[in-house]
Amino acid sequence: MGTFLSDIRYGARTLWKAPGFTTVAVVALALGIGANSAIFSVVNAIILRPLPYPEPERLVAVSGRDTREGTDYWQHSYPNFVDLREQREVFEHVTAYSRASFFLIEGEDPERIVGAVSTHDLFGVLGVRPALGRAFTADEDRPGAPRVIVLGHRLWQRRFGGDPAAVGREIRLGSYTATVVGVMPPGFEFPLGSRAEAWMPLGPAIPAATLAARDSVYLDLVGRLREGVSVERARAEVQTIGARLAAQYPDSNANQSFGLTPMHENLVGNLRRALFVLLGAVAFVLLIACANVANLLLVRAAGRQKELAVRTALGAGRWRIMRQLLTESLLLAVLGGGLGLLLAMWGTDLLVSLAPADIPRTAEVGLDARVLLFTLGVTALTGVVFGLAPAWQASKADLNETLKEGGRGSTEGTKGRLRGALVVAEVAVSLVLLVCAGLLGQSFLKLLSVEPGFEARGVLTADVVTLGKSFPERSQQAAFFSEVLARVAAVPGVEAVGAVNPLPLGGNFNTYSFRIEGRPAPAPGEAPVSDFRTAAPGYFRAMGIPVLRGRAFDERDTEKSPPVMLVNEALARKYFPGEDPLGKRITTGDSGSGNPPLTREVVGVVGDVRHAGLEEETTPESYVSYLQRPVSVMTVVARAAGGDAEALAASVRGAIREVNREQPVYNVRTMEQLLAESVARRRFNMTLLAVFAGLALALAAVGLYGVMSYTVTQRTHEIGIRVALGAQAADVVRLVVGQGMALALAGVAVGLFGAFALTRLMASLLYGVSATDATVYAAVALLLSSVAFLASYLPARRAARVDPMVALRHE
Repeated sequence: MGTFLSDIRYGARTLWKAPGFTTVAVVALALGIGANSAIFSVVNAIILRPLPYPEPERLVAVSGRDTREGTDYWQHSYPNFVDLREQREVFEHVTAYSRASFFLIEGEDPERIVGAVSTHDLFGVLGVRPALGRAFTADEDRPGAPRVIVLGHRLWQRRFGGDPAAVGREIRLGSYTATVVGVMPPGFEFPLGSRAEAWMPLGPAIPAATLAARDSVYLDLVGRLREGVSVERARAEVQTIGARLAAQYPDSNANQSFGLTPMHENLVGNLRRALFVLLGAVAFVLLIACANVANLLLVRAAGRQKELAVRTALGAGRWRIMRQLLTESLLLAVLGGGLGLLLAMWGTDLLVSLAPADIPRTAEVGLDARVLLFTLGVTALTGVVFGLAPAWQASKADLNETLKEGGRGSTEGTKGRLRGALVVAEVAVSLVLLVCAGLLGQSFLKLLSVEPGFEARGVLTADVVTLGKSFPERSQQAAFFSEVLARVAAVPGVEAVGAVNPLPLGGNFNTYSFRIEGRPAPAPGEAPVSDFRTAAPGYFRAMGIPVLRGRAFDERDTEKSPPVMLVNEALARKYFPGEDPLGKRITTGDSGSGNPPLTREVVGVVGDVRHAGLEEETTPESYVSYLQRPVSVMTVVARAAGGDAEALAASVRGAIREVNREQPVYNVRTMEQLLAESVARRRFNMTLLAVFAGLALALAAVGLYGVMSYTVTQRTHEIGIRVALGAQAADVVRLVVGQGMALALAGVAVGLFGAFALTRLMASLLYGVSATDATVYAAVALLLSSVAFLASYLPARRAARVDPMVALRHE
């Protein structure tokens, strides 16, 4: 131990006497270690850390599968849920829930609260009890039962001041009141990533007709497996139940089955590959940093050959020399790890701030014990990785040759080859990262070039809901929105105004099946399906959606006029191939609404809109006028005459509030913001990978520059002889640049091969770009070669200016 402490003290003094070398090495390592720790903290929180519920491995999400289309979906009808719950053998509990919004009216402006409605056993399935009060009961989960609500801890603190007396209090939620029966503990969230702050029983919240409709799908299902039951066994059972229901209820369940996925996998499945790609990228950055520091140590060891030879002559063995040098390497690693940990603390905050809102569990990202252990492990491994090769080479020095006056040591050739190999590795790894970043960048540009089907620039949106007893009839809801649209149209700067439900890219969908008049009735499970929207006259003009044939809605389309509808091109192509859909009659029934089937005439065809996202294909859509089918919630869209939608926000909000101040106005944002949010995950992945690739490129360039500078210094005597014998400056530059470019091109070749093999792993993250896109590969190879040329040219130019008289005296 005393010898080890002595090595540490000596190593510390040695590093202190070389501040330039120490600073460069520590900063390079800190960047690599800090980036790794920051990304690992995100991976740890989102992927590695178990769900924040007791025995989370027993929680599963029950999915559905369309066996005809081969696609999965996650929402179910209430009758299907009841059948699954009653026929289960492998589940301890099964619960159903649907995301919802509540509008809290408590002495201030109405506040929209994000939450969920669920069956009474939700908290039992999750294994979490309220911190205050109780959960709701089975009797409270029946249609017509008095409404109760459980509050989240944040909401309880924010709106009720953390008063325990809030439990038992009746609060006003829009058009109804509910009694607070419980408060959940701090940190509880469900669904994860939803920022839900309140939960209410499903029974009183959903119309009885909707609960009874087997073709009305709106519920997500979560189950807790019985002790000892495997996921495979549970999956087989739910598939059997699904087949039984398909045979029993062919009208609604034909071609449908159940599936089952561990809840954690369901939550992070789409994120896993992207995060591991980023983790691999920062690991590559750390490898490049290690290669750089190893090269610095090789150069430093060359300058310490006589010191090491003297120590050997005085009796120090090879292992003793290696141990001393490895101790210095570990000291550098510890310093780099400490600084890297500070960078990681800042980096995790930056990552969380940059992360898209729909990434779950970002609030849990931080430096916990696992991240600290990871950083410690990376630091120790790094110290060994970059220190072992230089220590091994330095300990092999020829004692007699080194102690000669002016001797350079017999191992210089081996060290030169090792330095060259490290540079080749740096260039290769940099190229892999640059190719990955280039592919993501090209993919992102392709995505942004996709036409969404509407003109986003200059459009402001605002969600408006009708609450209270002021709107007992649906016609009164229509009258309210008519007045809202008139007030907004009168706002200075508004060019066009309309309304829709649901809004494109808003994350909500309404789907129904229909029948085309004059055609044979479809077989069970074969009925045509369309997404369904309610729109106001002026909506298509405000959004810039073209009316291709026929007409749009107008004020004549009221409840007293013949029912009409518009369809998009996708629906016309799929269900009216080779026909003109205008004048065709389509019979629809609003699933679960209790309304009888209604036949509507198609009066117009509009352009396709990418409602689910820019990367998603357009689907059949149909529109009805809100004057013929009023709804309680609509999104008002207003187009700014000058294109500055944000400038209209206050005026539009004020105009809506003038109609009725008790009706909430929320989600006031521009369509450009919605478009940006829809590609936020891809932008996040691309930005981080581009940063890491840029850092890798800089480190590789520095590494190549350092090697070539050292090579020029070592070959100063040789260069002087060449100049004395008549070599021109161009010959010297060509010699040095040629050596540097040979290393760089070798690295490019290795990197191209590695990129071709590794980029296939990120194919699912790309859009419209092949993982082997030749343009990206060629551009990156040219960029890296250009940077390598510059890194070689600068030392070469210095070498060309060498005075031969000075060079010939150089040792």
